[in-house]
Amino acid sequence: MTEPQNSNTAVAAGQQAHCINEILKRLAVRAMGLTGADIERIVREARLKARRGKRAIRYEDIEDGIRGNRPPVPYNLRWRFAFHEAGHAVVHHTLDLGPVRGLNIDTGEGGYNLVGFHVWATDTRDWYENMLTMLLAGRAAEQLMLKRVSSGSGGADDSDLARATRMALDMERTLGFGAEHPLLYRPHRDPGAVLDRDAELAARVHARLEAALDRAAAILRRRRPTFNSLAKALFDAQAMDEGAVLHILTDGDLPP
Repeated sequence: MTEPQNSNTAVAAGQQAHCINEILKRLAVRAMGLTGADIERIVREARLKARRGKRAIRYEDIEDGIRGNRPPVPYNLRWRFAFHEAGHAVVHHTLDLGPVRGLNIDTGEGGYNLVGFHVWATDTRDWYENMLTMLLAGRAAEQLMLKRVSSGSGGADDSDLARATRMALDMERTLGFGAEHPLLYRPHRDPGAVLDRDAELAARVHARLEAALDRAAAILRRRRPTFNSLAKALFDAQAMDEGAVLHILTDGDLPP
């Protein structure tokens, strides 16, 4: 009689572990953009709140703490963030670069996306071109929906434009995919200085970026219903985990 009981206990433990993992994933998405110190303080305050209520800590306690740590995002800005991050997600999925693990526009400082990459396709020319397309998809989405773009794609060394520019420059100078002397390995410590000195190189790099931007826009136009649905859902929820994003992305999937 003990075997079924042990089996039931193992099933219950597995279900509980799965539930905890799902809660942690949701919280991780909601907490995008926060520092470790922020999260530590929020958890401490949530525990104190639960203790005062003489109950166990709940998911809502931590979520409320995260939301309370951030100022509300203005309506128009929230739509821009939603379009931008939905653009990245739709193109990332369409080009089969890997999973989209979460999206967040609840920070007040811009949107965040958490994505993974399939290792079997990396390091080819096609993969780099797909990456450029994905990096510029947020800008393409803003142009498509708002008819103008913000500075949100650039302005920092870790921005979409900075990463795409470095990648396109690497394709020309160090990865063997260049239009001129592709077999020469020419490393560069300061991409901006290199591009400023060499107008022809800058033109080739910019042409790669323009092609990627146009390709991203074409994908978003072709997948307009999916893109619109994801942007609307993200605008409403402000944070979406992998399951919620995938449900929309795979509804009526089309080939790239």
